Amino acid sequence: MGKIDEVKEILNTLRIATSISFGILILTVTGLIKRFDDGIVDMLFWAGIVFSISVVIVIFKLFTKISDKTKQIGDL
Repeated sequence: MGKIDEVKEILNTLRIATSISFGILILTVTGLIKRFDDGIVDMLFWAGIVFSISVVIVIFKLFTKISDKTKQIGDL
């Protein structure tokens, strides 16, 4: 397998990981909003907030890796 094919495969994997991360974030935020509307602000709610922030950080890291791999393809 050529170097460009390897980089493209990694790029596709990163894109899939980004899509899955967005899905997880949407589900988590939806659950948090429902708990907040029901007036249930407990430890699970705050753990969900921390988890959501963590997922956003992961998404930003994935974006930077996607950007790096895209630039790497341009250099090949």
